[in-house]
Amino acid sequence: MKCGGTAEAKDATPEVQQICDEMKPYAEEKAAKKFDVFAAKTFTTQVVAGTNFFIKVHVGGDEFVHLRVHRTLPHAGGKLELHGVQTSKAHNDPIGFF
Repeated sequence: MKCGGTAEAKDATPEVQQICDEMKPYAEEKAAKKFDVFAAKTFTTQVVAGTNFFIKVHVGGDEFVHLRVHRTLPHAGGKLELHGVQTSKAHNDPIGFF
């Protein structure tokens, strides 16, 4: 993967699920709805001044959302910030930059 490009999509890891768990209340606020299920399925990353995570999250039934989460560099605290949410996604929708 080159700097600035996105990596291949991979199955979600425990670290990615932890990111989703932390971002859930912010995603619910942005989407203006509550999610009973919030299970990370796949993700890709983009190395910038930190790391962008693009995560496909199952939110119940046939519904998915895509999250864009930025993690700052370690010297900047490694903080997580939700930068975007795409709703009304399906299982087969590809995850990538948005």
